[in-house]
Amino acid sequence: MRLIRGLTHLEPLEQGCVLTVGNFDGVHAGHKKVIEKLAVQGKAMNLPVVVMMFEPQPLEFFLGQNAPSRLTRLREKVIQFKPLPVDNLVIIKFNQAIADYKAEHFIADLLVAKLNVKHLVVGDDFHFGKARRGNFAMLKEKGQQFGFKVEDTHSFFVSQHRVSSTLIRDALGRGELLKAKQMLGRDYSVCGRVAHGNKRGRTIGFPTANIQMFRRNTPITGVYAVTMEGVDGKELQGVANVGTRPTVDGGKKVILETHLFDFDKEIYGYYVEVLFKKKIRDEARFNSLNELKVQIEKDIIVAKQIFSAITEN
Repeated sequence: MRLIRGLTHLEPLEQGCVLTVGNFDGVHAGHKKVIEKLAVQGKAMNLPVVVMMFEPQPLEFFLGQNAPSRLTRLREKVIQFKPLPVDNLVIIKFNQAIADYKAEHFIADLLVAKLNVKHLVVGDDFHFGKARRGNFAMLKEKGQQFGFKVEDTHSFFVSQHRVSSTLIRDALGRGELLKAKQMLGRDYSVCGRVAHGNKRGRTIGFPTANIQMFRRNTPITGVYAVTMEGVDGKELQGVANVGTRPTVDGGKKVILETHLFDFDKEIYGYYVEVLFKKKIRDEARFNSLNELKVQIEKDIIVAKQIFSAITEN
């Protein structure tokens, strides 16, 4: 898969392409079905499969801190796309210029002149261009003019629910990790580089691997049974807290802290993936570090019971 960042690095595709456009937050099971279907079309037409998305996501640009919590950062999206049948992943910087771009120009200048699209797959509720004037009907009309076909993504259902990033976000917020997993097609996870923290965990006997979330909002908070991948090819079990650490410093930045069981290796700088298996409790403020220590001991017992049950099943 070739990663193309920005319009200046996008050379015209003379032979054309099959294309889909969207946010792809979470790169969930519904997104994957769209990509797989698009790949079949690309093979039939002997054309490359192209995915276009925007960074930041449009609602983040318009709403700032009030935007919905994000399931996946850009790098996490790229990681999830790598095993999929995608030839080119095009990332367009969403700024005021793009926001003001007329829908007709978006189609003519970008979809036709640059990408030479021959087959386009988007949701029937897809809107684009200044004042969101562009829609599915306009694409169908322009497709006839410029010679490309437009197809609806079609909905993908799990347990009679239409899979969407919003539905996954809501499930995670309620602590329903199994429901989120069914819609994602995998455990919900967070990727990042292990960074130095204040090392307070060491003082109470529970050292943690800290990862900055780098999200304006996070869909999950609390304490979870987790596994970590990215260290010596092993799957490590542990317990993690996602939050602002109210007992320690009560800051505003959300941090993912993971205590790994029976593990004492220095892993600063490792790029890891933390997979969330089951929620144990909400984040809480304790009156002292000793009370926090007692609660962590209880959390570890619960987490180990969770992993024991998973192994038995």
